[in-house]
Amino acid sequence: MNILSDFNQKLILEDEVVLLRPLELSDYDNLLPFTHNEPQTWHYSLQRPDTEENLHQYLSAAISDRENKTSYPFIVFDKRSNSFAGSTRFYDINPGYRSAQLGYTWYGEDFRGTKLNKHCKFLLLRYAFETLELERVEFRADKNNSRSIAAMKSIGCTVEGVLRSHMPTIEGGRRDTIVLSILRDEWFKNVKSALQSAVKLM
Repeated sequence: MNILSDFNQKLILEDEVVLLRPLELSDYDNLLPFTHNEPQTWHYSLQRPDTEENLHQYLSAAISDRENKTSYPFIVFDKRSNSFAGSTRFYDINPGYRSAQLGYTWYGEDFRGTKLNKHCKFLLLRYAFETLELERVEFRADKNNSRSIAAMKSIGCTVEGVLRSHMPTIEGGRRDTIVLSILRDEWFKNVKSALQSAVKLM
């Protein structure tokens, strides 16, 4: 499967709990309530749709990256509450290395701790390793973002190390970035079964 040609499709990933579909400009209204009510959601993010203008820019940039085949952003829909929950994406897609990063993930306050993330990650990782046949999926986060790091570890990620003073923050400082990953053989050996068991128990 050619990674970039497959990303030309309108990807729909879903199970009984969650639906992931391509993020669109028309999702402005679906995400606006988070902009108005939950600006703290993006405290550790490098792109923050925390104002109406920033939300427009966030959507435009995400869709431009998809058109340039450097990322594939999704909107997350929670079937249990019949409401939009947040967003996530594949990015830094490298066909030659058969690798990609999975991130830019955020959920509204009501959806954190509901196990929605495990359902999303199972669908995304299964697609990455079994359809795109990637060899590596990488995850990154601000070293101080303990919630995000705990979530990544809980789905089976292995910590690889820390990139010190890796990039500037919106506030003007610099952050250390923790790097985690899941490899293809790890997915088939134990990560898939553990994550599959976890989502079935929810």
